[in-house]
Amino acid sequence: MKKLVTSIALIAGLTGFGASATLAAEGSDLAAAVEHAAAASHYPILKPHNLDWSFAGPFGKYDKGQLQRGLKVYKEVCSACHSMSLVPFRTLSDLGYSEDQVKAFAAEYEVQDGPNADGDMFTRTAVASDYFPSPFPNKEAAAASNGGAAPPDFSLIAKARGVERGFPTFVFDIFTQYQEGGADYIYSLLTGYQDPPEGVEVPEGTYFNPYFVGSASLAMAPPISDDQVDYDDGAPQTVDQYSKDVSAFLMWAAEPHLEDRKRTGFMVMVFLAIFTALIYLTKKSVYANKEH
Repeated sequence: MKKLVTSIALIAGLTGFGASATLAAEGSDLAAAVEHAAAASHYPILKPHNLDWSFAGPFGKYDKGQLQRGLKVYKEVCSACHSMSLVPFRTLSDLGYSEDQVKAFAAEYEVQDGPNADGDMFTRTAVASDYFPSPFPNKEAAAASNGGAAPPDFSLIAKARGVERGFPTFVFDIFTQYQEGGADYIYSLLTGYQDPPEGVEVPEGTYFNPYFVGSASLAMAPPISDDQVDYDDGAPQTVDQYSKDVSAFLMWAAEPHLEDRKRTGFMVMVFLAIFTALIYLTKKSVYANKEH
């Protein structure tokens, strides 16, 4: 009976059925889950956590305080390796910053520009219309500094990363409008680092993380620790809070017009409902005295 329960827990952890994936995270069960995932080339080993985001649902909105904290985490931690080449500094005004604050923030960076009159490229202080610069001059340099693999750009990472939720979960997602898969994945990855279970070996230079979508381990070391980033608003300075904040910020970076889209979608649905009712009443009126 115990073996049957364990097997069900492992299958659930790999396919996304139910909350029993947490059972697979205990001792030898997780080791068995790693073996199953490796044999089937099916990752992640454990499904990402489903968090309660402020921007979830048809009426969701970004928490600007959280986005500002997430920007701080990105700047002080993530930007050392990851670029956001599609995000201009001027859009930071959407986070509640004034024009002068945006200009001051941009001025902390330097960008390459040119060519000048002599045909040479040059470096200048960034302005609000510039985009977040890459920490490396090119992809080759980025790969050379990171074990042969260039760190991905973070502009659209929250939309590019996600995990298939499987049947029947995706059916419910249609009605709940679940679109937070990328944020859930990023949070789970950042908080999911742990020692490999007994009997599981990971390649040298990699770190075990059962939430990684590529394999059982990844080359990126745990990027953040408690009290690494100072918050000014009294929010907890923990890995859990840092991970939530930067995940929300990356969701905003990938979809800055999310609130407008949801507002427009709601108005369209209201219009369609009213239009349908009018069409129905018109039909009833036109054919009310017609013989059928």
